[in-house]
Amino acid sequence: MSKLSTSLRALCALLLVCLCSATPAQNPTTAPDLTGLWQGTLGTGTVKLRLVLTFTRAADGQYNAILDSVDQGATLPADKVTLTGDKVRVDVGKVNGFYEGTINRDATEIAGSWTQNGVTQPLSFKRGSADSAQKKNEVKPAAPPQKPLTVPLDVMIPSAPTAVQADGKNVLVYELHITNFSGQNVTLTHIEALGVGGAELARLGANELVTSVLLVGNRQAAGMEKLNLAPGQRAIVYMWVALDSSAKLPAALEHKVSAKIGAYPDELTIQCARVIVGRDVPVISPPLRGDNWLAGNGPSNTSGHRRALIPIDGHAAIAQRFAIDWVRLNPDGNTYTGDRLDNKNYRAYGSEALAVADGTVVATKDGIPQNVPGENSRAVPITLETVGGNHVILDIGHGRFAFYAHLQPGSLKVKVGDHVKRGQVLGLVGNSGNSTEPHLHFHIGNSNSPLGSEGLPYVFASFEARAKKDAPPVQHRMEIPAEDEIVTFAQTSK
Repeated sequence: MSKLSTSLRALCALLLVCLCSATPAQNPTTAPDLTGLWQGTLGTGTVKLRLVLTFTRAADGQYNAILDSVDQGATLPADKVTLTGDKVRVDVGKVNGFYEGTINRDATEIAGSWTQNGVTQPLSFKRGSADSAQKKNEVKPAAPPQKPLTVPLDVMIPSAPTAVQADGKNVLVYELHITNFSGQNVTLTHIEALGVGGAELARLGANELVTSVLLVGNRQAAGMEKLNLAPGQRAIVYMWVALDSSAKLPAALEHKVSAKIGAYPDELTIQCARVIVGRDVPVISPPLRGDNWLAGNGPSNTSGHRRALIPIDGHAAIAQRFAIDWVRLNPDGNTYTGDRLDNKNYRAYGSEALAVADGTVVATKDGIPQNVPGENSRAVPITLETVGGNHVILDIGHGRFAFYAHLQPGSLKVKVGDHVKRGQVLGLVGNSGNSTEPHLHFHIGNSNSPLGSEGLPYVFASFEARAKKDAPPVQHRMEIPAEDEIVTFAQTSK
């Protein structure tokens, strides 16, 4: 169960992933070479974050920058890198921050500071070895290296994708689980998603893979190290294939996975992981009423919900694949007025959580006290029993279960066994469980389990959304809201 944070964009919160290009501000032949992996530590005392900053450079001289938070197993985007003499600046718009530093004469250290939301902290980086972890696990091959008999990878898709409309596109959301069955290191080089007749629908090169791969058991892997699978290791590749709405949806997908095996110099490719594409997406009613609902941690390939792969009862699943943390904004863009430590000052607090379809109540939880708003303030220890706080689960038919979390204690209007109608009030939005401020966590899964289910897509018949506070509204039909869209639901009154 993922939380919603008032500092969702803070470095110490759950980090999001993307890859952006940057342009040097001077002649690349005279500028210091930033290419490679740089290591640093943010913070002092007991609160420290180990960071890895990886620079890559395209043929035209443009830099790409990826910032990994090693202790969180997360990747932070860089929007722009500016290099002026020995001065470098890395802008990270996703978290409203930037890094500025000075490169030493032999280009082995960068001394500088990280600034976020007006707060500046010292942060220095030292050049590291991108392949140090790889060498640690490397099994020396026989010489000369011989071509492997086969590509020693097991590639599977544990949950088949169902096409859903989002932001004007048809989106296929799923994961590849890739396991190295050999005694040598295997380095992923690129992956292609193919449609009928082998038509390429998406291609993830090394840079795209870095932002899409999680190494199971090694969340500290950073940069290109993420693409290196030690013997027996598994990688999770988060796939987000977006197709133009006018394009014909493929009936099935298959994949080309390319990799280098041990010391063998050539890239090897296998065609594998064929899966049928589903099309049955439920049309649900809004779980809330009114305007200015921010789709926090909403559907994208980089949100915290998207990456929440959790093993429950012997099965690893992503129940929150399409989950949204709904917070309500005031006209100024804030979620509260006055004292931020008072739940009643949050606009979402006390809003009615509504049944999205006719269904039967199959689980409830009540009596969990509310948290004081804040990053680390929890009224009870967080366990599998308390993570969702006071909650309701509805069986809405066809193997779909709607989950409503973080409700106010004593506010539930239903009990197990009740049959409810679409739009019926289930409870009131609160701040219980693994929550940092009043909001409604909502998702649909394929079983009666908050976390031990596979998250399923859904769409609303219509809603109005803005990409940001001052952007013009856009009407959406038969779509799921995208991450951080500000939504007005068509159903605005009881």
